[in-house]
Amino acid sequence: MATTAILALAPIVKSGKIEKNRIVADFKVGSSGGGAQVSLASHHSEHYSVVRPYKPVGHRHTAEIEQELSTLAGEKISVAMSAHAVNMVRGILATCHVFLTEKLSVIDVWRIYREFYRDEPFVRLVRETKGIFRYPDPKILVGSNYCDVGFEIDEDNNRLVLLSALDNLMKGAAGTAVQDMNIMQGWDETEGLWDSGLHPV
Repeated sequence: MATTAILALAPIVKSGKIEKNRIVADFKVGSSGGGAQVSLASHHSEHYSVVRPYKPVGHRHTAEIEQELSTLAGEKISVAMSAHAVNMVRGILATCHVFLTEKLSVIDVWRIYREFYRDEPFVRLVRETKGIFRYPDPKILVGSNYCDVGFEIDEDNNRLVLLSALDNLMKGAAGTAVQDMNIMQGWDETEGLWDSGLHPV
């Protein structure tokens, strides 16, 4: 969850164009995000067809998100975080709400995100005008090391809604470990990570 939120929020936080103490991150998480321990909540019959709030406040990943964003911004960043278990096995979708301190157009936001992620091979900007996958969707990322990031501007409330999705067992875990190993060893950071995912899009 921390990776999903940080990748969604980092460019706009660094830009300095938002209220730093008014960030909300809401997560939808598959059953594999609950760890390896068996519980009633992870049992298939209880997890099936569910949208279950399980940590509306006080989630332990809040500290990591705030730490990394504060380092990037050079000042204290506060994030309000909530998490929900949903009916999928793997994947995370983060919906993050930030409030702008100045008016930004769609092109302005694109520019901020493209500049920030121009050299990042595994972060893709997704904001289509039609189709069912117009925004980031965990379904099409299963088995890949990509994190997809998208957005919409709510002009009525001066709000920027940021959407970020990844496979928590790849980009959220093993994929990031391989990518880090590649960098530490001086290899091409994409080595072994170019799988496009399992969904035939």
